[in-house]
Amino acid sequence: MGKNNLLFIGLFLFVCFYSYTQNIELLGRVQSDSDVENIHVINKRAQRFTTTNSYGEFRISVSLNDTLIFSSVQHKLLTILIDKEIFDDKTLVVYLEEQINALDQVVVGKVLTGDILSDVGNVEGEPMTSKKAGIPSYQGKPKTQSERRLNEATTGGGIVPLNPIINAITGRTKELKRRILLEEKETLMYNIKARLSDDLFTLEPLEEDYIMEYFYFVSESEDFLERCKNKSDILILEYLLQKIRVYKGNKFQSRD
Repeated sequence: MGKNNLLFIGLFLFVCFYSYTQNIELLGRVQSDSDVENIHVINKRAQRFTTTNSYGEFRISVSLNDTLIFSSVQHKLLTILIDKEIFDDKTLVVYLEEQINALDQVVVGKVLTGDILSDVGNVEGEPMTSKKAGIPSYQGKPKTQSERRLNEATTGGGIVPLNPIINAITGRTKELKRRILLEEKETLMYNIKARLSDDLFTLEPLEEDYIMEYFYFVSESEDFLERCKNKSDILILEYLLQKIRVYKGNKFQSRD
């Protein structure tokens, strides 16, 4: 084989390698029959992610043969391979199907069997509510048991209410406040787990046996509520990625 042939092959391999590893900024747009804002766009290999704007538009860095994952609560998951055509065009338009959770139609007047799964589909008519019956009811967020107990502990009748005084002395009020805080953290933790687990473990895989332990580790962090309460999914996901690396470092390096 001549020197010219070797030079040509070497140049060809270099061009192929450069093309494979080169990053470009991909301009994309998501289309759907439902809302296209805040859809997660994840580059699985590069562990980069972004979200769509109100028009479904996004920008993300990709290389040839990267995999993009489109994820949201209201849409079916979509995976796209960045092939040469998409890479050279530097643009991408995708259509996401709605995730429809259909419920069986509820009917009434049928004989109930005692099997709850069967009887749910055998009930007709609309359910009676206190509003339909003309009974005034509380329409706000229902209090938890701990919140009700705290309200009882900090209020009382009479000229000098004794409940708050007695409970402050015995420490019951402090304990109830601590319990409410724990319940708030746990509720938020489970909500985040349901919404963001797929995105999180796509970017940073974790064995199934350790997932709940990891989420409890996150919820027990001092800055958990500050970083996650009333925050956007993108900010929460960044926080979860920071925490999972700390968790893995503590959990698995200790075995070495």
